[in-house]
Amino acid sequence: MKLTRRHVIAAGAGALMARGAGAQTPAHLDHDIRITLAQAGIPGAAVGYAREGRVRFVRGYGYADQARRRPVTPDTVFAIASITKTITAAAILRLAGQGRLTLDDPVAAHLDFPVVNPHHPDAVITLRHLLTHTSGISDEKYYAVDFRHRGGDTPLALRDMLVGYLVPGGTYYDANGCYAAAPGEAWDYSNVGFALLGYVAGRVGGFDARMAIRQFLMAPLGLRHSYWTLGEVPPALAATPYEDGKPVATMGFPDWSAGMLQSSVADFTRYIAVCANDGAAADGETGGVRVLPAGMMGQMLTRQPAPNLPTWLSGQGLGWMMGPLDGVDRWEHWGGAEGIFTVAYLDPGRRQGVTILTNATATDAAKAAVKKVAARLLREGPDL
Repeated sequence: MKLTRRHVIAAGAGALMARGAGAQTPAHLDHDIRITLAQAGIPGAAVGYAREGRVRFVRGYGYADQARRRPVTPDTVFAIASITKTITAAAILRLAGQGRLTLDDPVAAHLDFPVVNPHHPDAVITLRHLLTHTSGISDEKYYAVDFRHRGGDTPLALRDMLVGYLVPGGTYYDANGCYAAAPGEAWDYSNVGFALLGYVAGRVGGFDARMAIRQFLMAPLGLRHSYWTLGEVPPALAATPYEDGKPVATMGFPDWSAGMLQSSVADFTRYIAVCANDGAAADGETGGVRVLPAGMMGQMLTRQPAPNLPTWLSGQGLGWMMGPLDGVDRWEHWGGAEGIFTVAYLDPGRRQGVTILTNATATDAAKAAVKKVAARLLREGPDL
């Protein structure tokens, strides 16, 4: 089951101690969150809640580094993993809003190399297909190749990965492993598809899309501890990843637009705040800025055609997905890899959202714990 950037199956362990910053929170709520996360064996976690365009609550629990007894704080930097895809989707939607592309454009119109499904050569792959995981580009070969670069950033460039994977004769090309169903025929989670969207955003925008995202999103929101590469993260802020209670190496990937963002909960909750508030931050620290055009989040948070959704989803938007939480369908995205497990939930009707970042590979217990915390914050958050 390809739920996140990497298979999410096991987790580390560790005791949790609360560290806090931000709004005052009822002591019982903070205590209950700490206990819930501790019982799931999560070494360290950061929790954020936003409402009406403002960050209302950010807390750190447990340890960013167990050996050094370094606690998680709101500025601790975690790998965001696949929730990065929602930012890539926003970059594409922004270009569409500027009239520089349309979501139903053939992706080939924006590339300098061919992308053709060998099983369906006459079928057009559109940007909308990529945004909804219905492009027919398969991750089967992606997992077999294993593009992870342990211990630091990868030397493999995004374009080189894409050409090697998608073009006949490429280093990684396998007609059956790189392509599957016809475009629009079936939902199939695709990291390579979002890698391609990042490349398209750069081609259409005229320069590396990571810089564009810094300019239109990160800088206006005042994100101080958000990075696209592992090398940028200050060691004193980096969360050590754990699997089965043991530290594991950080990992760099060439497909940055599918899951390489590194961020703190203090930063990332600001992003979640604008996602839940139609793209705008409220007056306050960020000055009431609008980082996404009005209505864009409404487009992203609208169910799209996506045949054969897995049972754990109830809808697919543009980048964002929908799944059940506490008996209610919520817009969401999860992320995961070795030593990484992250979640984000949006409730745009009440203009609220939650994010939880952890430094452990997910287990069933960890998944249940973060869902329990997220559900409670969405229920009780309006009282904060």
